[in-house]
Amino acid sequence: MLPLLDDFLLNLRTNNYSEETVYNYERDLDTFKNFLEELKIKFENIDKRTVLNYKVYLTSRDRKTPKNSSRKNKLASYSINRMLSALRSYFKFLIDMDYKTPISPDVIKLIKTEKRHPRVSEFEEIIKLIESPTRFERNKIIALRNRAILETLFSTGMRISELINLKKNQIDSTGRIFIRGKGKKERFVYLTPRAQKHIKKYLEIRGPSDSSYLFVPYRGKNMNIKDKKISPNYLEQKVKRYRELLGLNVPISVHGIRHAFATYLAESGANPAAIQILLGHESLDTTTRYVHASDRYAERIFRKYHPLKE
Repeated sequence: MLPLLDDFLLNLRTNNYSEETVYNYERDLDTFKNFLEELKIKFENIDKRTVLNYKVYLTSRDRKTPKNSSRKNKLASYSINRMLSALRSYFKFLIDMDYKTPISPDVIKLIKTEKRHPRVSEFEEIIKLIESPTRFERNKIIALRNRAILETLFSTGMRISELINLKKNQIDSTGRIFIRGKGKKERFVYLTPRAQKHIKKYLEIRGPSDSSYLFVPYRGKNMNIKDKKISPNYLEQKVKRYRELLGLNVPISVHGIRHAFATYLAESGANPAAIQILLGHESLDTTTRYVHASDRYAERIFRKYHPLKE
């Protein structure tokens, strides 16, 4: 249905894109393929109207996932633009390969993104969330592991993909962690003494394991599962459950903990360039967009610096 798709994905791999990035491109292009199949549109018959209808399809709740199942939730504008960007990159590749394309990549325009009021949880709420596994998990091993996971996330600001792939040998005796992150960029992040303490508690209970990963799944009485990793969905669902049990009205997610890490460093006066390095961002502009000042912090600045405050 999509010509040279395998070659396109192979080209991404040979250009040193991560497997996760290649998977995301493949998944997004599968969505476009599903769209063409549903409407019985041949590739050579794609035109500007097809692109317009595809945008409508992406905003619909009736679209199919790459696994051909229905989705009830509506895609955010950023997700839609990611899928359109994947399609545009695919068409550019076809042109580079001298393949006749029915439309130019320039026809595929991104949609306008919504500007949301940034919401970052108050520090006290983040602390409650991090400590919640100890309170809500009945199984001691799971409580210690999930507490250590959340402590690590907030201590380092690492991505969820970096955390689930974290291995014990990446951490040195001082709590410094060597990470090869998104785009295979390398950096160091750092554990607080508090996070180190909870990781130590978890490892003591976990005991010897064949797995090289720091955080491993729990199956009944078995945590000795060789090279099995915790799934991102598991962590997202757990954080959602903890948030609901705590009654927090700000929708904190696993990724939101990374946002909070950066925001609180900035509010404490950390240099933006240092935050950029810790987050593993290529551009300082990305870091600037990423760090959201809280409403309370904005009010404090207003009351301190307004020229007519007296």
